[in-house]
Amino acid sequence: MISCSDERVQQKVAQAGHLWLFLDYDGTLSDFAATPDEINPDEELIALIELLAGLPDSRITIISGRRLAHIQALLPVSGILKAGTYGLELQTTDGQTIHQVDYGTVRPLLDDLKQEWEQLLDGRNGFYLEDKGWTIAIHGKDAIEEEATAVLRVANRQAQGLLEQERGHIFRLLGGHRFLECGPKSANKKRTVEYLLSTFPWHDDALLVYLGDDDKDEVAFEEIQQRGGIAIAVGERLRNSSADCWLPSPQAVRLWLQGVIKARV
Repeated sequence: MISCSDERVQQKVAQAGHLWLFLDYDGTLSDFAATPDEINPDEELIALIELLAGLPDSRITIISGRRLAHIQALLPVSGILKAGTYGLELQTTDGQTIHQVDYGTVRPLLDDLKQEWEQLLDGRNGFYLEDKGWTIAIHGKDAIEEEATAVLRVANRQAQGLLEQERGHIFRLLGGHRFLECGPKSANKKRTVEYLLSTFPWHDDALLVYLGDDDKDEVAFEEIQQRGGIAIAVGERLRNSSADCWLPSPQAVRLWLQGVIKARV
């Protein structure tokens, strides 16, 4: 995979008549926090996003697995689209909030599953249960690998048992490295990109550029590429992804975005 410093990539972005950037947050714009519920606004990053938002002929979208309230606190920048919980919660450029799923529909099953997962994790070290409202997730990155594997296997079985009783089949389980999440199927970044492009149409000639660091972002890469855009993988986890080019870290992403600003001012 080529570096995003490749001249062909830089020229395509610089020369685009209109540019629509889709940016993940954790692992892409910023290093991971100690826990998913930790909120530490970065003034340097906020200033960078404000500069991007002020570029002529450009549109900026933040698309994150974090809750929308977190993204709003981390990036209090007006005039950009913000998609939280993989896009279940949206804030438009004029500040309106859109929920793609009814909270009351999804919460009863999640409450039942949360109770089971709390009991499963009680007294165990290295695990973190995250409640995003529309989804819940277990993070086991700080647990011993063998225990993380065993615990997540039980958690998966518990969730499957509840989902088998579910009517409407609107939920899905999402796995990952020492990670398991239960939430609506529409909590999906590819679907969110499709939704944003159809619901908030912009210029037909806009170059779409997506930057993300994990498999939740990679599902959106194909959608971007099919529309003639550029998919940019970030970090070692996506070193061999299907993206068009690669950046090694959030610090490299910020430098690259600074280059975009200089090229389009």
